[in-house]
Amino acid sequence: MRLIINLVLVALVGLLIYVLYGSINEPIAFQAEKARREGAVINRLMDIRKAQELYREVNGEYAKDFDGLTSAIRNGQIPVVKVIGDPDDPTNTDAIRYDTTFVPAMTYFKEYEEMSKRNINLDSLRYVPFTSGQQFNVQADTLTYQSTLVNVVEVGIKKAEFMGPYADARFKRYDASYDPNKTIKFGTMYAPNLSGNWER
Repeated sequence: MRLIINLVLVALVGLLIYVLYGSINEPIAFQAEKARREGAVINRLMDIRKAQELYREVNGEYAKDFDGLTSAIRNGQIPVVKVIGDPDDPTNTDAIRYDTTFVPAMTYFKEYEEMSKRNINLDSLRYVPFTSGQQFNVQADTLTYQSTLVNVVEVGIKKAEFMGPYADARFKRYDASYDPNKTIKFGTMYAPNLSGNWER
């Protein structure tokens, strides 16, 4: 009888240690995984944002899909205008000339890639990290904003799509601002703004 009681006590102690370890480890693991996953998604969104900016330089609007976006980066040309003469100098009697050359969009994207210190695969831009092929949602259109027709774009994904086992509202107890149904994104369809909501 004494042996059975001792075994039960050992089992209870083991169970308590396991529960205590879990209660200490879970919030640490959640915060670390949240930072890792959100960081990867934010990096990908910043890459897409740069690609959208270059697409606009090539086409005068934002891309509505990733096929057009990657094609423009690979094959598009961005006009660079050089002004010869000073249009603001009233003493300048020479005619002002404008010399336009075209630079491949890929040149600018490669410069961005070097500055960001990341190897960026254009074919993977569309895919959300930590998912099995889920793609970012892309919207692009024009909008009359303060009496002017402007181009707008919004690209994002709900956190629940990439948070895996942590895509549960119960983890809010470890981070009051955490909401798995919140979209992480840049841009908006209501204003000419390319800011990411992680930058606020």
